[in-house]
Amino acid sequence: MDVRIQGESAEYRKLRDRLLEAEIALKDQTERVAALRRQLPEGPVVESDYVFREGPADLSDDSPANFRDVRLSELFAPGKDTLIVDHMMWGPGDKLPCRMCNMWADGYSSIAAHLNDKVNFVLVSKVELGRLREWGRPRGWEKMRLLSSRDNTFNRDFFVEDEKGQRPAVSVFRRGGDGRIRFTYTTEMSRAPGHHRGIDPFIGVWNLLDLLPEGRENWMPKHFY
Repeated sequence: MDVRIQGESAEYRKLRDRLLEAEIALKDQTERVAALRRQLPEGPVVESDYVFREGPADLSDDSPANFRDVRLSELFAPGKDTLIVDHMMWGPGDKLPCRMCNMWADGYSSIAAHLNDKVNFVLVSKVELGRLREWGRPRGWEKMRLLSSRDNTFNRDFFVEDEKGQRPAVSVFRRGGDGRIRFTYTTEMSRAPGHHRGIDPFIGVWNLLDLLPEGRENWMPKHFY
């Protein structure tokens, strides 16, 4: 592919062509990784029909009287047998959610309607439901189902919580023809020391900052701007 930008140096083009080769290789590797995920055998059956707390779709309705219990099996809409769960780091004793998880949730909220056209998508946090909804209301999270796992062992059972606290992750569950729900996949890199960036590909902010000449540097998202 012969591409030239007016005024570019020979050194710039040489390195840009090398970079292009690496970008194409990265794209191919990303597709290979996705194929490996699809080749995973059936995961274990989820034996517990976990009970979460959920409120009305209208986040302005903050009456606890309208909160209800919802089971894991009820998160699967008719004709949609796959469930994506965003595990948000926010424990009952935390004043605010994880800044990174908060940024991810902002991004997921903006695409939730597209996701829900094909699959079931929910955000699950250990924090009390009223606090979660109060936080999500001004952020426009009304397009996502917000669930509290405060009163169940869901977080611990799927390795997003331990004695050290919460851990970020995205998990996938699949409902079979027999109605049983199986665990399919979760992001595991955050469990390995030094590999906390395992969920970064799922948010556009990091991808855009990585385009900068200086890179992302030590920038961290804020709760408010």
